[in-house]
Amino acid sequence: MKYRLIILAPIACFLASACTSEESATAEADSISEDTAAYSGISADEAVTLVGTEPFWGAEITGEDLRWTTPENIEGVTIQVARFAGNNGLGYSGELEGEAMQIAVTPGECSDGMSDRTYPFTATITIGDRQLTGCGYTDVQKYSGEETP
Repeated sequence: MKYRLIILAPIACFLASACTSEESATAEADSISEDTAAYSGISADEAVTLVGTEPFWGAEITGEDLRWTTPENIEGVTIQVARFAGNNGLGYSGELEGEAMQIAVTPGECSDGMSDRTYPFTATITIGDRQLTGCGYTDVQKYSGEETP
C-alpha cells in the first residue's frame, strides 16, 4: 500500500499542477495581450527631433524622411526610414551611407548633459556597429528649459 501512495502522489501532483498551469497560462496570456498594445505616445504626423552629444549628432524625422546631421555635415543627409510602433516606444530603421541604421525612441526624462533642458524622450541609435544615445522631443511634445541654451 505504501508503494502505491508513493507512485500515485507524483501523478496527482502533476495533474493538479497541469490544471493550475493552464489557468495561469490563460491569465498570463490575457495579461500579455493588454501590455503589448502598440505605443501611441507619438502620433505618425508629429515631427521627431533627436539630439546627441559626444559625438554631436542630430536627427529630424518627418514622416518617412530622416535628416541626419553632424558637425562635419551641418547640411545633413536625408534618408528614408520605416516607422514601427513597439511596446514602449517607436522604432525607425533605414540605411545611412551603406550602414544599417536603427533608432529607438522611448518615453522618459532625458538630459543632454550640456544644457538645462529636460527632454520627454530618450533615443538610442545604432549605425552599423556604433551605438549612440541622446534625447528627443516632438513638435507637439517639447522639451522644458531654455530655447537657446
